Amino acid sequence: MTINQKNKIRIKLKTYDHNLLKNSCNQIIETITRTEAIVTGPIPLPMKRKIYCVLRSPHVDKDSREHFEIRIYSKIIDINEPSSQTIDALMKLNIPAGIDIEVKL
Repeated sequence: MTINQKNKIRIKLKTYDHNLLKNSCNQIIETITRTEAIVTGPIPLPMKRKIYCVLRSPHVDKDSREHFEIRIYSKIIDINEPSSQTIDALMKLNIPAGIDIEVKL
């Protein structure tokens, strides 16, 4: 019995700035389509919110508080049947700072 596994690369992008994420996804997809690989995505994932509660005054006013929120945006891009040219092009790609990238084979 032989099992045919298709080559697949999954790229997961996370950032705090949604405009930066959108531009980076467009840049990655443009690079992949130039190397004639099949692209699926970008698939948006649900936004995650982290809310922090901070006391305004250190001693007296317990009722006076401020709430701060951090939003984390993320997207997934799948590359089906990548060639060596696709991988080389992705390695040379300049992604701006502030984007967390996870690559799974």
